[in-house]
Amino acid sequence: MTPKPLREDGYHFYFFSNENQEPPHVHVSKGSGRAKWWLIPEPREKYSYGFHAAQRRHIKRLIQEHHAHLLQAWHTHFGTKG
Repeated sequence: MTPKPLREDGYHFYFFSNENQEPPHVHVSKGSGRAKWWLIPEPREKYSYGFHAAQRRHIKRLIQEHHAHLLQAWHTHFGTKG
């Protein structure tokens, strides 16, 4: 199962159910672009492929705007405390 807690501006934000051993993070895709962002201690990019600089800035803004929701979705899905 791949929970998708957010879809906005064509970007899909999701996490994989087998990644609960890692700190909270979110994967992002749009077209052929892929990225991974850590959610704590603050949002930061782990990697990004296929996104140009303006798209990466936009992804960062979306993650910052929806940070609480994304983090809560992680904790709800994995049954961890947030």
